[in-house]
Amino acid sequence: MNPGGPAQPLVAVLDYGIGNLRSAQKALQRVGADARLTADPDMVEAADAVVLPGVGAFGRCAEALRSAGLDAVARRAIESGRPFLGICVGMQLLYEGSDESPGAAGLGVLDGRVRQLPAT
Repeated sequence: MNPGGPAQPLVAVLDYGIGNLRSAQKALQRVGADARLTADPDMVEAADAVVLPGVGAFGRCAEALRSAGLDAVARRAIESGRPFLGICVGMQLLYEGSDESPGAAGLGVLDGRVRQLPAT
């Protein structure tokens, strides 16, 4: 918080053990957000906005998100209408699935599958 100034928005950066978590947190803090790494559903519920970072393979990230119990938390945050940002694989996880990991389900918030760009 800024003493005497306006409150900084609370941004929950979903911490499911994978991704560019600290980079996302630091970038948000740099522009004035109170960004916090969290796996706490209550903190996510209280946040003004939510960020889902991700680095690596789609299937591994989807598995880690579910194992952390944050898949349902992410869906509820999106359904609430609050700002929600997926970064890198975090954005891909919003889709139904990915050709990179055919057996892994995404969050299904966006219709379709993530596909590799053609070589041409």
